[in-house]
Amino acid sequence: MNGPIGGTLLRLAAPNTVGFLVGSGVTVAEMWYVGQLGTTALAGLALGFPMMMLIMMLSAGAMGGAIAAAIARAMGGGNTARAEALAWHGLMIALAASALFAIAYLAFGEAFFQFLGGGGDILKAALAYSDVVFLGGVTVWLANTLSSLLRGSGDMKTPAKAMLLAAAIQIPLSGALALGWGPVPNLGIAGVAWGAVTAFGISSLYLAYRLASGRSGLVVRLSTLRLRRDLFRDILRVGMIASLSPFLTVTTVMLLTGLVTGFGAAALAGFGIATRLEFLLIPIIFGIGASLIGMVGANIGAGQTSRAERIGWTGGLAAAIIAGGIGTATAIWPELWAGIFTTNKDVIIAAGAYLVIVGPFYAFHGLGLSLYFASQGAGSVGWPVLAGAVRLLITVGGGTIALSAFGMSFAQLPYFVAAGMLVFGLGTAASVYFGAWRKS
Repeated sequence: MNGPIGGTLLRLAAPNTVGFLVGSGVTVAEMWYVGQLGTTALAGLALGFPMMMLIMMLSAGAMGGAIAAAIARAMGGGNTARAEALAWHGLMIALAASALFAIAYLAFGEAFFQFLGGGGDILKAALAYSDVVFLGGVTVWLANTLSSLLRGSGDMKTPAKAMLLAAAIQIPLSGALALGWGPVPNLGIAGVAWGAVTAFGISSLYLAYRLASGRSGLVVRLSTLRLRRDLFRDILRVGMIASLSPFLTVTTVMLLTGLVTGFGAAALAGFGIATRLEFLLIPIIFGIGASLIGMVGANIGAGQTSRAERIGWTGGLAAAIIAGGIGTATAIWPELWAGIFTTNKDVIIAAGAYLVIVGPFYAFHGLGLSLYFASQGAGSVGWPVLAGAVRLLITVGGGTIALSAFGMSFAQLPYFVAAGMLVFGLGTAASVYFGAWRKS
């Protein structure tokens, strides 16, 4: 906790970043597979995929980050027994959350997609994908929670290896099941979802084995399985508030999707391709953010708040540069990104209209999201969540008013998206600058 910040962050973030880069490659492969199924399938994925990302962001970033942060603070304070007990509580939360998501989807899933404007074959495609994602989502929750336990203890390499393993399984399996390669049955868009839940299930087994072996610094033993209210509270006091941020992010995208459905299937498919870049960047930023959770949490636990803030700014700047660089590149050459997934000119034009405006503003998204993860380590996520709520109001509220009152075109919608990202990034940074971590 006293070494050079940049070097330590790079050493811890490198395995995560490589793993999440490969994981991001999975999303590109999935999108390509669905693109081969046609514009209707792409439009259905535009409705269904944000819900998969909600599960990912909650299990890995929000609740998973809170679990990792609680363990890191315990380890930083020298209380290994507490860290081991917290691990069981994190796993119980993951199982309960996956069950709640499945129940909610069974009750409201179809009605929700219809509310967003989904109908006909597009609705069928969205449901075919989401049925598998929600009912098999327990594998996603377990894999990401087990990874969070290890990251909280300082082990960044094992979760990275698990991500590489999952990607190596998911990429070929999703393609085979979606497109019916060889003797494999052609399941269409549902095949992409089956590939994902299967890969996460195998990854969970690997991570569970590593934890049980005791070779990763944190041991999960049956003898420590004693559920305590104070340990649930330690995780949930941060995790429940932190979970609002993924809901706000995905709600923003989903409500925007509802607005875009009025512009036709080509616009919806193009919007889905363009916003997939945001979901591609989130895992990359989390590669840095996962390290920030552990480093900031350990330093807060040791009473080194000033050093924790320096760590946060270092990681935030790195994430802003990476996200801004990728976003700016797609703004300059949007057809290269959209052309990966489709040859439909109308779809490519719609995706390009979005990316040309929004692309450079991903720098602010990267800054805000990385500092949100760092704030989890500090146990102070209220202000980043508030910044996310303001982003939602600007993006969706402003877009809705412009559409209903002034007849806004699709090409004008990205300006509201860019303004929302700007406010989210600067608002979250301001909270750290003005001492939210110290007050916490």
